[in-house]
Amino acid sequence: MSKRTISVLLLATMALLLGCDQTPQDPNVLYSKTSRPLQELEMTTAVDRSQFAYKQTFYVPIYSDIYTDRDNRKVLLSATLSVRNTTLKKSLYINKIDYYGTDGTFIKSYLNKPIELPAMATLNYIVEKEEDKGGSGANFIIEVEGIDETVKPVIEAVMIGNFSNKGFAFSTEGTPVVH
Repeated sequence: MSKRTISVLLLATMALLLGCDQTPQDPNVLYSKTSRPLQELEMTTAVDRSQFAYKQTFYVPIYSDIYTDRDNRKVLLSATLSVRNTTLKKSLYINKIDYYGTDGTFIKSYLNKPIELPAMATLNYIVEKEEDKGGSGANFIIEVEGIDETVKPVIEAVMIGNFSNKGFAFSTEGTPVVH
């Protein structure tokens, strides 16, 4: 066997081993001290909301799966929901993160109490690839509020997946909901 063949085999073996994820843990919990990472961030003290001038609800599309052009085969995706406080000095308060399926059915509420997101902080939540309850039209409804209009967040979702030997990623943005 030539050195080149051995090198290619070693690289292929390493790629296969590195591609095997043996971590059964939820990545949202992986760096958390408890099994409820969002609940760790929930506020324990009351905030005077009477001074809040900004309140907005956002719709964020999430694709749990998409279909390929070959035999309408379904490809599962993982998604990262990202809520970013873009202010330099003011907190953003997240009151609701609810997850809905393609048919509009409520799947899960992620918060029991509001979360205070400090200035320049980001809250991420990962929807696992294996979670297929949401479907191709899944979405989050997120309710935020703050002291004034300057506390508007950036809310995005990034989906990643692979089909055959091709990987892909795309993103969506949160859209304000008109009540």
